[in-house]
Amino acid sequence: MINHSNENTIMDDANSPELDKKQMGLVTEDFLKVCDHLKEGSYQIRSRKFSEYPVFVATIADVPLGNTLFFKDDLGTRYEYKATFLEEFIERGIVGAESEALFKEHFKNPEEYCCLFVMDGKFAGFVYIPFPED
Repeated sequence: MINHSNENTIMDDANSPELDKKQMGLVTEDFLKVCDHLKEGSYQIRSRKFSEYPVFVATIADVPLGNTLFFKDDLGTRYEYKATFLEEFIERGIVGAESEALFKEHFKNPEEYCCLFVMDGKFAGFVYIPFPED
């Protein structure tokens, strides 16, 4: 559970320090294949008033978090992608309720950045990647 832990304070930098350059390269390479779909998903989550804080789970293994958007084979990606939002992270105790304000304070503009919750091996953390400019 994330309760004002290092996982929250790292959002000042946007990305987790545990995410090494090689892993960030893999995440970014994958992201380029799905970024247009995730940008549209972010817009839909916000426009339909589900949440102002869309989060996309990028995971190697199947996890019971969010709703599946793409399986690895659908678009030839390394990760499976699921759509969710901050409120589910709070409900499941992944982000502590007392950390909600801190999360929102550090959440990047969803029109410009995609918030990914990457789960890959021993790493699990939030990563912000800018959407490519049109």
